[in-house]
Amino acid sequence: MTTNKSAHGALRAPLLALCVAIAAAPVAEACTRAVYLGTDDIVVTGRSMDWAEDMHSNLWAYPRGIKRDGAAGPTSPTWVSKYGSLTVSGYDVGTADGINEAGLVANLLYLAESDYETGDSSTPPMSISLWAQYALDNFATVAEAVTALRAEPFRIIAPVLPNGKPAQLHLALSDASGDSAIFEYIGGKLVIHHGRQYQVMTNSPSFDQQLALNEYWKGIGGLTFLPGTNRAADRFARASFLINAIPTTTDPNYIKAVPGQSYVNQAVASTLSVIRSVSVPLGITTPGEPNISSTLWRTVADQKNRVYFFDSATSPNAFWVPLADLDFTEGAPVKKLAVAGGRVYSGNAAASFEAATPFAFLPADAK
Repeated sequence: MTTNKSAHGALRAPLLALCVAIAAAPVAEACTRAVYLGTDDIVVTGRSMDWAEDMHSNLWAYPRGIKRDGAAGPTSPTWVSKYGSLTVSGYDVGTADGINEAGLVANLLYLAESDYETGDSSTPPMSISLWAQYALDNFATVAEAVTALRAEPFRIIAPVLPNGKPAQLHLALSDASGDSAIFEYIGGKLVIHHGRQYQVMTNSPSFDQQLALNEYWKGIGGLTFLPGTNRAADRFARASFLINAIPTTTDPNYIKAVPGQSYVNQAVASTLSVIRSVSVPLGITTPGEPNISSTLWRTVADQKNRVYFFDSATSPNAFWVPLADLDFTEGAPVKKLAVAGGRVYSGNAAASFEAATPFAFLPADAK
């Protein structure tokens, strides 16, 4: 085995410091997000949801024109959704993941270092349960979202989740052009990392430190050695290498996207294979490490063809939903695809959505 000694030496000190920080980090749940950038304008975003218990997740289809508020009191922001969206809920109290009809994808992942206390009580408050949904409702591109959210039109209030844990989360957005942005609240300050290069996000430590750790592993070389544990920093390194190692040119004979019929896409299959490779097998626990959680489900969004895949760890197969097969027109009913409780679907599941009363987003008490 050989290593890049100069890179190893230059990064040894900061790596050791980061390792100490990681070891001392508070308990967090684990997830991984990666964006595939291919030829022919193919962009695919995949993520895993790793959690210590069943989140009772379901899929929800929201049409345009829905009136919403920030669920944090009378001064919360209000808006009307500009775009229809297909989402996955957490506990049916908030949006954890999703894609809108413009091809914008939102992924919420756990970040124990999150600190939303800005000390500013004049900015309208919004429950974190609506953070991802706000982006999907209002923006077509990452650039639009960055411009709007940088102005901080609201402050995040993070209530306790149904499992009794704090909602400490950071948000990743990607769009059909391949642009990405990561949004974190560190020390009460909104930190935004915006650029096509930010393809991967996991959990602790904060994103800037994840990038520094990954630079170390780039120096080692992914074909020489990659870290193999299920810690967030190790998954970040593996996902970063793998998402850029798989082919970016797809075989035209391996692409078929026919709404309502069949769907096969090499880029989607490759991205799903990366997300599966950094997932934690169902039932895995690590003594003394409650932050190491099993992967419950995975999503993969084909942002060019607007097709959303859902892959449950308790189902024998993945299924997909072409957004073209859903009705997002204003006034159309909200629809739900129940996956909680072990429901199993195969192929195109759009026809299995049923009209449903939308859940109430988890409210927050703005102080």
